[in-house]
Parts: sequence; C-alpha cells; structure tokens
Amino acid sequence: MLTSSGHLTYCTNIHAGENWHDHFMALQKNFPGIKQIISPESPMGIGLRISNEASIEIEKDDNLILFQQWLTENDAYIFTMNGFPYGGFHHTVVKENVHTPDWTTDERVEYTKRLFNILAFLLPNEMDGGISTNPLGYRHHFPTTELFEKAKKTGTENILKVVLHLIELHRTTRKICHLDIEPEPDGMMETGHEFINWYENDLLKIGIPFFANQLNISEEEADKLIRRHVQLCYDVCHFAIGFEPHKEIISLLAQKKISIGKIQISAALKSLITVDKFEKVKESFAQFDEPTYLHQVVARTK
Repeated sequence: MLTSSGHLTYCTNIHAGENWHDHFMALQKNFPGIKQIISPESPMGIGLRISNEASIEIEKDDNLILFQQWLTENDAYIFTMNGFPYGGFHHTVVKENVHTPDWTTDERVEYTKRLFNILAFLLPNEMDGGISTNPLGYRHHFPTTELFEKAKKTGTENILKVVLHLIELHRTTRKICHLDIEPEPDGMMETGHEFINWYENDLLKIGIPFFANQLNISEEEADKLIRRHVQLCYDVCHFAIGFEPHKEIISLLAQKKISIGKIQISAALKSLITVDKFEKVKESFAQFDEPTYLHQVVARTK
C-alpha cells in the first residue's frame, strides 16, 4: 500500500510453494484476508517471490494474464519481487544454498531476466519496479583471494548483462526496473561499505566503458544507466547483524548518488552477553536453532 514513505508490503516467501500453482494458491488463500486488515479501502502491493520453476510456469499458457486479472479483482499490484532464493525455500534444507546458483552462473542471469520480464508485464505504468537478489554469492564458496576476485569479476559482468536487458525493457515497455543487491553476513558483500566499494570500483569501472562501447553512448550516459538500473536492497536485519551505522551509510549512499531500491524491514535477535548470563543467553538462542535456514550469529567483543 502507498504510505508517506513509499509502497509498503510483505514478501510472499513466507508462503510455502515452489511451483506456480502452489504459489498462486497460497496468494489466493492468504492475501485477501491480509489486505482486509491492512488496506481495506485502498490498493495493496504484493512483494512477490516466485522460484525458478514457478517463473517458467507462469509464462506458459494464460497464467500471467489470469494472474493479472486476479490482481485487478483483488485491488492489488506487483511493484517488487524477491529474486534471492532460486530453488526450494520450504520443506527442505536451504542454509547457504540460498545463494546458489550464484552470479557466476548463467542460471542466475536467465532466472533474473525472466523475473524482470514478469515484473515489467505486471508493474503499473506509473511505478518503478525492483527485484532484490543475492550479493554475488556466498563468501565461503570462494575460500582464496584468487577465487574470490575471479567470482566477483564474473558476477559483476553477469549483472551488467541483466542491466543491458533492463535498458532494452525500458525501451520497449517504458517501465523502469532496477536490480537491488542485498548484502548480508557471509555474502560476498556483507556491509554497506563493501557494497559501495564494489559499486564504485567494480560495477561502474567495468560497466561504464562496456555500455559506452556497446550502446555507442557517452560515459556520462552509461553512468546514469547503471545508477538507474542497479540499486541497493537495504535489509535492516542483515545490516544490524554487522552492527551497521545505518544513518552514516544512508547518508553516504545519498552523497555518492547510489539509490536504495528497497528497504526490507525485518528483525534480528539481540542480547547483552555477560559472564554470569552467558549460559542463559545461549539456551535462549538455542530455541531458534532449526535445520532449514541460514542463520548468522555475531558477537561484538568491545
């Protein structure tokens, strides 16, 4: 729903289902009741998460048109999507595999392009649309400096392939879409500073001459295109776990003219650990030790 600060919604990755039929059934079951409570008198946006399998299925037959009709009937719209989890996200062990396939692979590129085609079709004309994605990959999959740097370069080049697709989408549909990179602990980008460093020293450095040559445009125009189509997904929980200075980073992003495409308002557990309470805190946190999802636990010693 539209608020004074922008469009507010929830991400549908909380609903189980990996194929399009199950995704759609979950939305039909849950969304009307949520909307009735949150936004009964005005349109409500949906933060859509669809797996790779579902993204292929929704483009078949009349699935996309039928979904668009359902959105209209339920006074709903799609303005953002979660493109981070590629495969199964429920009833399976996910852990660090939430990052795979990562941005070194063609699978990640093609999945993300397909999501943007879907988003551009569903996105209302007056809105920009964003898709969040993983921060190139899982840091510990590339244990040496050489492997890490090679993966970062390949991942950056693959992201530029998606940007080229977004430029073409804008030309044909007039829809502005942006890829929102989501740093998180153990990702190849973990912090705001790491994201900014990558943006300036990898993405722009490689991307500006690439687009200037590919599209026969000036470096200034190439710079503008990258900034329009690659933005930051600011996950409050992920950054909090790294003890991120939120105000400082947001101010720095504004100074450097790097946009925040999406803010994910999520929660992290926090406790003050003292010697006398260590065991009690440990026992309390242990209640959340489950085998499905990737959990990052960080302690600051001073």
